Amino acid sequence: MNVPALQRLLAELRSSGIADEKVLGAIAAVDRERFVSPTFAERAWDNTALPIAFGQTISQPLVVAAMTEALRVGPRMKVLEVGTGSGYQAAVLAKLARRVYTVERYKPLSKEAERLLIELGIFNVVFDVGDGSKGWPGQAPFDRIIVTAAADERPQALIDQLAVGGILIVPVGRDPTAQVVERIVKSESGLKRDTLMPVRFVPLVTGALPVLGQG
Repeated sequence: MNVPALQRLLAELRSSGIADEKVLGAIAAVDRERFVSPTFAERAWDNTALPIAFGQTISQPLVVAAMTEALRVGPRMKVLEVGTGSGYQAAVLAKLARRVYTVERYKPLSKEAERLLIELGIFNVVFDVGDGSKGWPGQAPFDRIIVTAAADERPQALIDQLAVGGILIVPVGRDPTAQVVERIVKSESGLKRDTLMPVRFVPLVTGALPVLGQG
């Protein structure tokens, strides 16, 4: 791990408003360089999104930190992540939660993320390949749900799988230039929604999996 580069990133996150030391500690404990291709290794600790396979990205560290902070994860919680991607967000969540369930459309991405997390000694993440917009009904309800792709609208299936008292963090917006992260809190009396920040995510794709992702 490039410690000076990590320290610079942590300082930038703090100056950008990330105040939860548990979240910052989780980010410090996960070597982001392991989740990017060798082509981008020198930029692994930059506060920027980077491309990975299948047209996906590893999110900007500030976005990872802000969404994780807003999720308010506790050590006994069961968390669902929609969009495994490189596995980086799941690895950060694994440092904070009891167990993380993560769903990815592209089987090669899921398998590589699973291999990497095991190699890093992270064993409290469970992987599945499928349509993440449908959540993981067999493991519901979840204390927390985080979506790392932009939905056209609030995903009702995920709201249904959220426990009472639970929090859903989801980017929403069909237009990539007008996406925002929403936080949805579920209570006995209904849902409370608020907008957190503008973002730009790859779209949350629904429906049948492409043949390319089944290799």
